Amino acid sequence: MAKITIYTDGSAKGNPGNGGYGVVMMSGKHRKELSEGFRLTTNNRMELLSVIVALESIKNALSDVEVFSDSKYVVDSVEKGWVFGWQKKGFKGKKNIDLWKRFLLIYPKHNVKFHWVKGHAGNLFNERCDQLAVEAAETLDLLIDEGYEQIGKTNLFDS
Repeated sequence: MAKITIYTDGSAKGNPGNGGYGVVMMSGKHRKELSEGFRLTTNNRMELLSVIVALESIKNALSDVEVFSDSKYVVDSVEKGWVFGWQKKGFKGKKNIDLWKRFLLIYPKHNVKFHWVKGHAGNLFNERCDQLAVEAAETLDLLIDEGYEQIGKTNLFDS
């Protein structure tokens, strides 16, 4: 089975604001691009969602996967093991719990290694992901980031 290389990026116009994610996946001679836009979200949510969607789209279990992201939030959370500690503590005081739980469902199904890349530094695939994410955030048919908007509604009544 060929190794799968994934580049991911997220974007938000305002933080929060409308946002999107972009993914470029490559394996052998195959290449696939994914993107979606949301009407109200954050940059970190889009960075994390891009990784989740990419991993969820892999058909073969236990694939060898390399993920390249310019998000220190995502890369460090996984590679430094923070997210696994958050999980043990019930994610108390953490943001994006819905997405981290979703990530933790798909992550063990593959052999995943994360790599941080500097954003906007001329990396062809990182630049393409950025373009996909920005274009997705600017579309007219934006989806609802239910995890974010539900949390926002809940917080209105928690004071």
